[in-house]
Amino acid sequence: MSSEKFTKGQTWGALKKAWKAYKIAKVQNDKEKMKEYAKRIQTLQKELGLTVAKFPDLGL
Repeated sequence: MSSEKFTKGQTWGALKKAWKAYKIAKVQNDKEKMKEYAKRIQTLQKELGLTVAKFPDLGL
């Protein structure tokens, strides 16, 4: 885990971008990118204390 600290607002912004990127990858059927963004989404959700999304189709 990186030692850099981000504000809650920055983390929310990153989460929003990750979801957008995930949806684009899904439309393009790019499983590799979908997995990458899904992991990022889960990490950011944990950082924000949110319920962590499940991605059963990706094994996450």
